[in-house]
Amino acid sequence: MAGAIIENMSTKKLCIVGGILLVFQIIAFLVGGLIGPTTAVSYLSVKCVDARKNHHKTKWLMPWGPNQCDKIRDIEEAIPREIEANDIVFSVHIPLPSMEMSPWFQFMLFILQLDIAFKLNNQIRENAEVSMDVSLAYRDDAFAEWTEMAHERVPRKLKCTFTSPKTPEHEGRYYECDVLPFMEIGSVAHKFYLLNIRLPVNEKKKINVGIGEIKDIRLVGIHQNGGFTKVWFAMKTFLTPSIFIIMVWYWRRITMMSRPPVLLEKVIFALGISMTFINIPVEWFSIGFDWTWMLLFGDIRQGIFYAMLLSFWIIFCGEHMMDQHERNHIAGYWKQVGPIAVGSFCLFIFDMCERGVQLTNPFYSIWTTDVGTELAMAFIIVAGICLCLYFLFLCFMVFQVFRNISGKQSSLPAMSKVRRLHYEGLIFRFKFLMLITLACAAMTVIFFIVSQVTEGHWKWGGVTVQVNSAFFTGIYGMWNLYVFALMFLYAPSHKNYGEDQSNGMQLPCKSREDCALFVSELYQELFSTSKYSFINDNAASGI
Repeated sequence: MAGAIIENMSTKKLCIVGGILLVFQIIAFLVGGLIGPTTAVSYLSVKCVDARKNHHKTKWLMPWGPNQCDKIRDIEEAIPREIEANDIVFSVHIPLPSMEMSPWFQFMLFILQLDIAFKLNNQIRENAEVSMDVSLAYRDDAFAEWTEMAHERVPRKLKCTFTSPKTPEHEGRYYECDVLPFMEIGSVAHKFYLLNIRLPVNEKKKINVGIGEIKDIRLVGIHQNGGFTKVWFAMKTFLTPSIFIIMVWYWRRITMMSRPPVLLEKVIFALGISMTFINIPVEWFSIGFDWTWMLLFGDIRQGIFYAMLLSFWIIFCGEHMMDQHERNHIAGYWKQVGPIAVGSFCLFIFDMCERGVQLTNPFYSIWTTDVGTELAMAFIIVAGICLCLYFLFLCFMVFQVFRNISGKQSSLPAMSKVRRLHYEGLIFRFKFLMLITLACAAMTVIFFIVSQVTEGHWKWGGVTVQVNSAFFTGIYGMWNLYVFALMFLYAPSHKNYGEDQSNGMQLPCKSREDCALFVSELYQELFSTSKYSFINDNAASGI
């Protein structure tokens, strides 16, 4: 890949390109920092009474409105009214009154919190499991009939602790329970949703026995902010043609050369394809279609890009081993690329076991059963081991390249101009990419840590900056700029081919005089060896 644009750019031009990319990077952070990425809404369920003998026939119980259900304030009120536990339905309407859901919210994620009171005669047993009969319905008109969307039995293991002594005077105090994953839907295609949650009790089958006295069910709903969704879609719409155009331009310059593309050029092109694939704003269709698989599809696209990015780093290091003869073949990197493939496959299977099943059962979670937890941990551990092996290979290859560079730099003055220009180009390309790669990786880690430890926003005077939102848009824009810079700076430079491009010879020179000097020194090196002495003799004879 000798003769890249970056080798022929002056320092001034390189600084200008870097400055322009830095401006776009700052814009990417600021655009997201003004709008929060997600919105969390708390819901307190309403305890409705369903006194019908046959609960299997669907009847949707509304917590409020003109057709609201028969309600009770607390569980103690059910005792004098002879209301059994199987007749109580915890009803939650989504969203809150006088509000509507929107397709711009993109997804809905709900977590569940149980308020469980301590009773001496009804304590939470060890490894207790609550079994919920959950029905989900939707409608798009406030006066239309509800349409069932899902109906499942949802088991969840309780992890609760009681910090006070278990004595009669502490009855009525609440357990401290972990929040439980409840539901995830990959699209918000309807305006109104209704949840009816039952806690059926069957002492013979030990269903919902030994789970304490459940007073209330609280839900926290999380969805994407509609304003952030519009910003996100706009970024994707802008970046898609930008990366696609530079990718076409890059490949066109590759095909203009007389030689076939080398492995590194193919990998950079593949990285551009994967970036374009992740940029394509197919999310626009989710505004008009109920595509619940968008979250899974997004995970797959990200997985393909990051697998390609990790593979590129390995191959880039390998192709810059200056004295390595077995290059330009993907088969030579199977040891380094193998862990990437295995790790990506494990994470794909894990995602299919989680979000793949949620396409038909939004209440499913692989973490709710012992077998599912062990399976999920196995996939994650294998992927983690593969990632560690990859980074060991990568660090070793980077060390080898830098050691090779140190050896070559010490012998550069003794080399001819031809070989010196060749090695100087390799060294500069490698160091430059290592610098920007470390900068991008460092910014990703730093902003991830900052987004986790801060409160989610910073206030500077009268301006509020949303850190989490800035992290999403900034990092997404940064990797787009990274791929853009790779394809632009590492594209073949036509300045290097001179008059010998038709013969497939790549000349590390910038002017006609430099090219003439290059050819002269090349022939001198050839003639100085005994292997080509016959050429020297023929040349001396005037042939």
